[in-house]
Amino acid sequence: MARTAAALHILVKHKQQAEDIIEQLKNGAKFQTLARKFSSCPSGKKGGDLGEFRRGQMVPQFDKVCFSGEILVPHLVKTKHGWHVVKVLYRT
Repeated sequence: MARTAAALHILVKHKQQAEDIIEQLKNGAKFQTLARKFSSCPSGKKGGDLGEFRRGQMVPQFDKVCFSGEILVPHLVKTKHGWHVVKVLYRT
């Protein structure tokens, strides 16, 4: 079982905007570019890079995707902070 993961994310207020971002990613847009443009999280300035984190460090819904979702595929996650587009880079 993985103990750490690394991910990129884009945080927005509305589900529709998150779905639009996922569509742009499917059409070839760069994750980091969209994160800088749309993310309300401070990590947006770094292209959405959250770095490496341990299981349990993030809110439960986010954690679940990072430790069980498909790697390198954008996921839509709702948390108390808003809607996240999450791309898991790797797990260790």
